[in-house]
Amino acid sequence: MEGNVYGYVRVSTKEQNEDRQIIALREFPVDEKSIYTDKLSGKDFNRPCYRKLLRRLRKGDVLVIKSIDRLGRNYEEILEQWRIITKVKKADIVVLDMPLLDTRAKGRDLTGTFIADLVLQILSYVAETERENIRQRQREGIAAARMRGIRFGRPRKVIPSEFASIKLSWEEGKISSRQAAKQLNIAQDTFLRWVHGL
Repeated sequence: MEGNVYGYVRVSTKEQNEDRQIIALREFPVDEKSIYTDKLSGKDFNRPCYRKLLRRLRKGDVLVIKSIDRLGRNYEEILEQWRIITKVKKADIVVLDMPLLDTRAKGRDLTGTFIADLVLQILSYVAETERENIRQRQREGIAAARMRGIRFGRPRKVIPSEFASIKLSWEEGKISSRQAAKQLNIAQDTFLRWVHGL
């Protein structure tokens, strides 16, 4: 007995148009009544239509999506959803933009599932490596900028001329650090940082 075919569409905002995805799913073909659409960010899986679709999926069903990023932006989470759909629900996934991501078994063997799982693992690795490379480039860029004398964060406050006399009063115990800071119109920890030359 053949399972049902479902489609899932996601756009990040209510303003974005989902027509391109829906046309691709119809051509697969997926019945319009079986297409679930969320207009929400992909950063997590708390999406009402996606959750409803997941509850409906049964063994032997097929879930069709236009591209893998419709499942989300976080590859760890995409891998987890892939595992739930293919291993727990025992449904198949077809990613239209990437024919290798098609878990429907070819004949009597499991080549489809095996290759799709492998491709997804490679994609995840590449995405994670790219994220790490971006972070590394950012760290190197910041370090190089610092070496050139570029400062990050808020500019340091200029120490006012009356600081020396107020500091002396504080050292002599005439005023507290809180009072000293108030007289200088700065935060108490800024006063203490100036006192200790930090």
